[in-house]
Amino acid sequence: MSHLHRHTSADSARRGHDSATLMRRVTLACLPGLITQSWFFGLGVVTNVITAAACCVLIEAMMLVARRRPVSPTIADGSALLTGVLLGAALPAGTSLWLILIGSLAAVAVAKHLYGGLGQNLFNPAMVGYALLLVSFPTQMSLWPAPSGLFGPDAVEPSTWLARWLGQHPPAALDAMSGATPLDAYRHRPADASLAELVAPAALEAWRNVAVAWLAGGLYLLYRRLIDWRLPLSMLASMALLAWLFDQLSASGGVGFHLLGGAAMFGAFFIVTDPVSAASGRRARLAYGAGIGALTMIIRAYGGYPDAVAFAVLLMNLAAPLLDQLVPDRPSNARATRRHNDDG
Repeated sequence: MSHLHRHTSADSARRGHDSATLMRRVTLACLPGLITQSWFFGLGVVTNVITAAACCVLIEAMMLVARRRPVSPTIADGSALLTGVLLGAALPAGTSLWLILIGSLAAVAVAKHLYGGLGQNLFNPAMVGYALLLVSFPTQMSLWPAPSGLFGPDAVEPSTWLARWLGQHPPAALDAMSGATPLDAYRHRPADASLAELVAPAALEAWRNVAVAWLAGGLYLLYRRLIDWRLPLSMLASMALLAWLFDQLSASGGVGFHLLGGAAMFGAFFIVTDPVSAASGRRARLAYGAGIGALTMIIRAYGGYPDAVAFAVLLMNLAAPLLDQLVPDRPSNARATRRHNDDG
């Protein structure tokens, strides 16, 4: 969720939220996920988020100057900051500065400003930046560190994170720091191997705890009515149904594994709910979220990318305008009566 949709501004005003307040509250809701992710995966999560946020805000300011638009009001609304936070959270902990800069350029300069700026983008900016990096630099984007913790004897030294951030870490050293994510293990597992044999229990537990933390932030957004419940519910229900079905056909890890083993919770509450790039109608949003969940599971099972949430979101971003036309909301009785009277 990176920008306000033109149809939501009136709703936000009725609820007492302006654009900046809404963005601050969504950013606040990211804290449980970011803190938990940092606790398990180390300082690299912190460097990701700070760097991506700074890059996105700086690029936003530069684009506004280039377009001769006022800088301060747009920067103050917090949309670029939130885009950077979401992009940084999605990247492998300890991603290099130059990669984050490329992703931020794609997110803000291309996905946002080339489409007209605030509220005009067709695609979710953070997912455009992430997907570009994933396609262009698959090796670097697969180097998720093992969950060695933020503190303790197994924690990675700050100097090591700094070298990685500066891009000075040798590839062999990066590979030694990395561990297979649960979804990586699922995607590349031998036919006769179980996930328990491929992924350490500590790694599974870390990813589950991170997913629960993102869920907690999402529940806060639902409680404050900052997002539409139809979007996360339809996505997660669709994923759960297909995960159960795939598990009946062949061992796929089960429903809990797919909902808590990757970016499903993060995507469902913080990406899919972007009101700019999502469908706008109530019924269309149910179809939109369900489509993202279904595509995520299909790509996980048969595609080449282990998590697939970003690609599912971008594909459904393309379909959102069509869904609004094909699945329109039914008019209320009052609207239908008023239309009948006008026709009469």
